[in-house]
Amino acid sequence: MGLINKLRNEFIDIIEWLDSSNDTIAYRFQRHNNEIKMGAKLTVRPGQLAVFVNEGQVADVFEPGMYELTTQNMPIMTTLNSWSYGFNSPFKAEVYFFNTKVFTNLKWGTANPITARDPELGPVRIRAFGTYHVRVQDPALLLKELISTDGLFQVDEMSDQIRNTIVTSFATWFGQARVPILDFAARYQDMGDQIRDALQPEIANFGLELTKLLVANVSLPKEVEEALDKRSSMNLLGNMQEYSQFQAANAVEASAQNGNANPALDFGVGMAMGQQLMNNMQPGQAQAAQRNMTQPMGAPPAAPAAPGAMPPPLPTQAAEWHVAIDGQQAGPFTIDQLRSQPMKRDTLAWKAGMAGWIAAAELPELSVLFQDAPPPLPGM
Repeated sequence: MGLINKLRNEFIDIIEWLDSSNDTIAYRFQRHNNEIKMGAKLTVRPGQLAVFVNEGQVADVFEPGMYELTTQNMPIMTTLNSWSYGFNSPFKAEVYFFNTKVFTNLKWGTANPITARDPELGPVRIRAFGTYHVRVQDPALLLKELISTDGLFQVDEMSDQIRNTIVTSFATWFGQARVPILDFAARYQDMGDQIRDALQPEIANFGLELTKLLVANVSLPKEVEEALDKRSSMNLLGNMQEYSQFQAANAVEASAQNGNANPALDFGVGMAMGQQLMNNMQPGQAQAAQRNMTQPMGAPPAAPAAPGAMPPPLPTQAAEWHVAIDGQQAGPFTIDQLRSQPMKRDTLAWKAGMAGWIAAAELPELSVLFQDAPPPLPGM
């Protein structure tokens, strides 16, 4: 019995792989130089593929299920070893198990800033990062291109290559798309899909499938972002003039709160701000503001003008006249004062701006003095 058990242990009769890790892509079944028994049980679990390699050549591939290894379900092995008429003896072969699940949340990002030309900001340096998903698409090709004789092939052994490829494709996409950086947030989904589609043929050369590529963030240098923040703040305030006034008001308030108030300085700043606001107001608003500024302390503010109301006319300086009465120059008089003077139609009158003396009746402004007097008698 001891000899029989010893001989039985020389042959492998159960082939399976239980993966306790989350990052193993391929695993070579450990045989310890033992041969595989014809009729051995092969168990391939969901999310796995088993690949038999015979003397360096990829042979049969088994999908999830339980198999009893025979020449009937190993056609390639049978052909390679010339088992045309059946074979019941143990045989040697390498068995690789592949994890076909989707490996998610793999990171990519730019190690150094990418210099590019933005259509709005000009030359800029940008950084980008995100995640991608990958899975095994062609285990035989992956075994040939990347794994070779590696008995334990894990995600980090190929992630650097994929990450570098993604960064290169991102820089190419950015240069060709010419999308303004300020519009990137609305294009993250399209950006990821387009880069993934462009990358997939190259990734497929390794037997892998890039199932998803996500762009999490595209950022500018800190100094540029701060400048954009200030620009946004000024846009909210309206213009630089108003921004300066806002800053000055904050400075005065902060000075008062810190106990470092300078009354003369604060008064000067306040007056300058008030004058600037007056200059920016419409004429009617400026007049109302001026009236309120001249109101006594404690007095209610002047009532604003009704919408659409016209301001009253400015007072005019009354004209002053000089007249010749009894051969003497008299005056100056206003028109109201001339009513009490012994004025006649031929009385000579003059005011500033006239070239010479003219009879009062011939001046339109003074003719009103004679409207109620009768004209002179004929012949007199």
